[in-house]
Amino acid sequence: MRTHGYVDLFRHSEFRALWIGSALGVAATTMASLTLGSLVYAQTGSALLTAAAMFGPSLVQVVGATTLMSAADTTAPRPVLSAISAVMAVALILQASFDLSAGMRLVIVLAAAFVMSVGNGVRWGLLSEVLPPDRYALARSAMNISVGVMQIVGFAVGGALLHLLGEQQIFWLAGAVAALAVPVSWFGIKDHDPRRTGRTGIVETWRGNRLLLQLPSTRPLLIALCVPNGLIAGCEALFVPYVNEGAAALFVAGAVGMLAGDLVTGRFLSETQRRKSAAWLRLWLALPFLVFVVQPGVTLAAILAGMACLGYAATLAQQELLMKLTPPALAGQVLGVDSAARVTCQGLGALLAGTVAEIVTVGNAIALLALGSVLVSLALTPALTRVADRAADSRRSEQLVSVG
Repeated sequence: MRTHGYVDLFRHSEFRALWIGSALGVAATTMASLTLGSLVYAQTGSALLTAAAMFGPSLVQVVGATTLMSAADTTAPRPVLSAISAVMAVALILQASFDLSAGMRLVIVLAAAFVMSVGNGVRWGLLSEVLPPDRYALARSAMNISVGVMQIVGFAVGGALLHLLGEQQIFWLAGAVAALAVPVSWFGIKDHDPRRTGRTGIVETWRGNRLLLQLPSTRPLLIALCVPNGLIAGCEALFVPYVNEGAAALFVAGAVGMLAGDLVTGRFLSETQRRKSAAWLRLWLALPFLVFVVQPGVTLAAILAGMACLGYAATLAQQELLMKLTPPALAGQVLGVDSAARVTCQGLGALLAGTVAEIVTVGNAIALLALGSVLVSLALTPALTRVADRAADSRRSEQLVSVG
């Protein structure tokens, strides 16, 4: 039996366009985020404001998820993805063009994030449409690897450029990278009809969200995808206050760990093995961060961050279950809600982390958030086990029908 690999995926022209467009966007926002965080910390010296600058814009995505996310299934993907890339580029060019206060910079980022909130729903929904279902996990793995690689590049290049260039110049460079995604999406993606009819907006979005939340599998999976990861994002939001100029090393190590976890889980494990590994990967995501209670130095902190971020690979199995148990007409919306809810929880986690770091030392704040992530993951285990059993029963029924 032939095993599909990454090379097979990249023979598909639309997958290539989705992968490249996502990679360019991540590289641009990563460079800009590190630059903005360093700028705000230099101006204010506040861990809370720094975390808000870097991760606070994620909070606005929940507004998009509750007002615009129906666009993931009710609009044509090509123009939407092209327009979102253009909005990202314009926002970064505005950051580069004017000498703005930290508050105004945050307003620009928030406005762009609201428009961009539907992008992942459109992208992931299209991915589920252009590839066979049995290749979805591998495709998500490849997309996640692009995120990891571009975060490594973005943080490494951004960290180096902070020593060589001014903040405005880095924003110009990030804007140019984002702009490259516009022609990639427009010329690389074919015309596709919407997956369902309906007017994009609040009413249709809420109708879809209500249907999703009525599914017994959706609630525990969305909580598992969002809350533990959000608390760990709070740990990462404290890297700059923890080691200041050494933060780029921790961000790069975390991206390497995430990349390695997705590579192994998506490429070399079967669907059953992914589900079994997710049970302990959810816990592993937090455990190394507990060591920050002893205030490790930059080198050890980077190693711990890299080890912990292997645990992000648990999301592959959880998203695979989510797709399997969701009606196809809501595929884009559920993946968009998942994405928006995750980044919103990351923003909340960052704000919580910044608040806690104003009360205790930064290292202790990181350890406390990691402990919270462990406790939430343990509490969710019974519900997730029931969801996995339901999916397994569904698969066995399909196999029996196929044999019959």
